[in-house]
Amino acid sequence: MDLKIENIEINLGARKIIKGIDLNVLNNSFVALLGPNGSGKSTLLKAAYRVLKPSNGTIYLDQSKLEDIPTKQIAQNMSVVSQFQSNSFDFTVQEVVLMGRTPHLKALEKESGSDYHIVEEALRKTGLLDFKNRKISLLSGGEKQRVALARAIVQSPSLMILDEPSNHLDIKYQLDILHIIKKLGVNVLSALHDISLAAQFCDYIYFIKAGEIVYDGKPEEVITKEILKEIYEVDCEVFKDPRTNHLSISYYQPNEK
Repeated sequence: MDLKIENIEINLGARKIIKGIDLNVLNNSFVALLGPNGSGKSTLLKAAYRVLKPSNGTIYLDQSKLEDIPTKQIAQNMSVVSQFQSNSFDFTVQEVVLMGRTPHLKALEKESGSDYHIVEEALRKTGLLDFKNRKISLLSGGEKQRVALARAIVQSPSLMILDEPSNHLDIKYQLDILHIIKKLGVNVLSALHDISLAAQFCDYIYFIKAGEIVYDGKPEEVITKEILKEIYEVDCEVFKDPRTNHLSISYYQPNEK
């Protein structure tokens, strides 16, 4: 499922947070939304998964307006991992992940053996198989984040919207999770903080600052020391690691160079 955002504006009270943004996620690509804190990344994502209503503009899933698509149809095709996960009831890990299959069930239909197999596989991929009978309240923040990702995966989406999916994760699980997401072969729009990880895993990058897209392109086109200086107000050097062929970034204070 392709995502097209056209001229989106979002006002919160008297303040304009998003200022006429165009953005596309097409052809099973992994797209990153990068920018400093408070730039509007999470706000834009909330509009894409219909938590916030834009003040102007249109969001399309394939050729249909987002506002015209039934909620269940959206849930069958789009999965979301938000930045802050909350669980009102003390379910087990397996129970929470199994909830991701709900959009694919008919009214009063129970989960089948196939559903449980999908859940088991997602738990294995996210390193949670040994935790499946553990209560959510007993998990760390990083473990809860992996549960949220596993639940999103079992929805079998064609579009994933992720707000800091590697938040709270140590480097091993950051790499593991992003590898898993990349291998799913679906459209992904993800807000990220780590520019090096975005360079490694993403096909296309949008830089947002103060509610506007200021640069977009392939990682090697937009991850430059000049652009990072303008966006984040930091000094750095960008180089390609000869061992991995990935872009790497070294930050420094001006008097350290």
